[in-house]
Amino acid sequence: MDILYILIGVALAVAVGFLWLFGWAVRTGQYDDTEGPAMRMLHDDASARSKAKPKADDESPANDERPA
Repeated sequence: MDILYILIGVALAVAVGFLWLFGWAVRTGQYDDTEGPAMRMLHDDASARSKAKPKADDESPANDERPA
């Protein structure tokens, strides 16, 4: 019977810990914009396209092969 009291205490401590972590996440703004990152992924970004320059033919991995 004593183990039940210990388990209930541990379960309550874990529950209070998770409740505190949730409150901290809300206070620090973790849930302010839940749809923004999902929508940002769908829009084209011109700067990302300019950074990804296509390789020239002489820089392709297929031309790195040397005869044995």
